[in-house]
Amino acid sequence: DYELCEEWGHLYPVPREDLINLHREHLLHLLEMGDMEKALQLLQRIEDPGVCLAISEQSLDQHLNLAASHFLADYLTAHFYASLTTARRKEIQALYIGSKVLLTLPELSRVNYIHLSSRPLLMLEQLLMNMKVDWVAVAVQTLHQLLAGQEIGFTVEDIDNLLSKYAEKALNFPFTLKEKRS
Repeated sequence: DYELCEEWGHLYPVPREDLINLHREHLLHLLEMGDMEKALQLLQRIEDPGVCLAISEQSLDQHLNLAASHFLADYLTAHFYASLTTARRKEIQALYIGSKVLLTLPELSRVNYIHLSSRPLLMLEQLLMNMKVDWVAVAVQTLHQLLAGQEIGFTVEDIDNLLSKYAEKALNFPFTLKEKRS
């Protein structure tokens, strides 16, 4: 049905807003089905870059599943980086990096951290507080690789400071050791 509507739009004039809605609903359907290849083909078929940007951004704001959010954040960063405002660029890059970190976690545990996908530093802190040290190691390695040349509101130094803070807390004993007297 979406493809028929798309063909109809090529034959007859369709208002821009209706065209955006049609393509957005089609894109959301494809992403929901997990068909990233067809979603990419759909985005590439759209001739007007403004329409494509609007569809991609509106779809990203729908709070889709992890893979779809990752796909859209990657697409927007790759194709519309210069068209985005600085704040929106940082938001999308943070979502991309956060979703990438989430994908490194065990599948059954992702649901516990998905609400933090747009805040990777907070996700790292939550993992530290939950004593998921092995997961933190993988997350930090992933973050170090992804942060090279990115501007998302935090740096590698912020990660190191967070790790130092929690390492210090882990070694901090709030009581004194008493000697046993016989």
